[in-house]
Amino acid sequence: MATETFHTLIAKNRRNSILLIGGFMLVFIGMGLLIGMVWGGGEAAFAITVAAIAAIIAFSITMVSYFSGSSAILGMSRAKEITRSDDPQLFNVVEEMCLAGGIPLPKIYLIDDTAMNAFATGRNPRHACVAITKGLRSRLNRDQLQGVMAHELSHIRHYDILYATLMTVMVGTLVMLCDVFLRSMWWGAGSRSRSRSRNREGGGGAQIILVIVALVLAILAPILARIIQMSLSRQREYLADAGSVELTRNPEGLATALAKLGGDEEVLEVANRATAPLYIVHPIKKFEERSKSIFDTHPPLKDRIQKLYSLTT
Repeated sequence: MATETFHTLIAKNRRNSILLIGGFMLVFIGMGLLIGMVWGGGEAAFAITVAAIAAIIAFSITMVSYFSGSSAILGMSRAKEITRSDDPQLFNVVEEMCLAGGIPLPKIYLIDDTAMNAFATGRNPRHACVAITKGLRSRLNRDQLQGVMAHELSHIRHYDILYATLMTVMVGTLVMLCDVFLRSMWWGAGSRSRSRSRNREGGGGAQIILVIVALVLAILAPILARIIQMSLSRQREYLADAGSVELTRNPEGLATALAKLGGDEEVLEVANRATAPLYIVHPIKKFEERSKSIFDTHPPLKDRIQKLYSLTT
């Protein structure tokens, strides 16, 4: 962070999130237009109709996820909201970090699982939640608990929680759209559209090219979208680690907590591939055991711990 201040990086992170989400909306509409051209045999009116329907579906799903995404995630994770009387120390730690970060106190949830993990969700600092498993809560000392909670609260401060929710839904919707198109080609929609175009003077060659382009994009678009999503998820984990140090002034707290998390061999049963990127470490242990790839949602724990110890307070 020699050339850019920490707060400049946060601002850049938020700006890039907005641009990326806007870009995905344009890609989604563009794919809808291209697919409409193929299905409609090159008819512009039909293509525009399909693109409009795709845009409405994408917008509707995004709005539902914006207002209800966190509730769905907490439900899938079997997280139960707790009160101060249930865990006074946890509430005190979260309050301290919220005061340091200048954000409201989020709702606090406990996941009844012996695996060690935690995550944050919501749409903004005023509508946010943090969740921690019983396994992690029981094995951390106060400094480590402070480091983990500061990490999750940093995701809230950076608006990563909104980005993660929307990106998961938008990438999933894009994958679904491309999958529907590819399946429709097998069912014969592509051959029918090519037959219609051949009946028009000079339309056959252009339609074949259009079909090929659409097929290539339908295969590549979801893959590239996943790569971009995973890459930015890793960047946000590093930034949240740095944010934890900014709030706690104690790199060792989070570093030793991550070391404990790395040594946990239990699989978090309530996690799945959709919710996995939200957690502080990847909850699916078989995934962690694989070699590093561009599809990883989390940086290697050794790298994160090393970076933490290199940060100055």
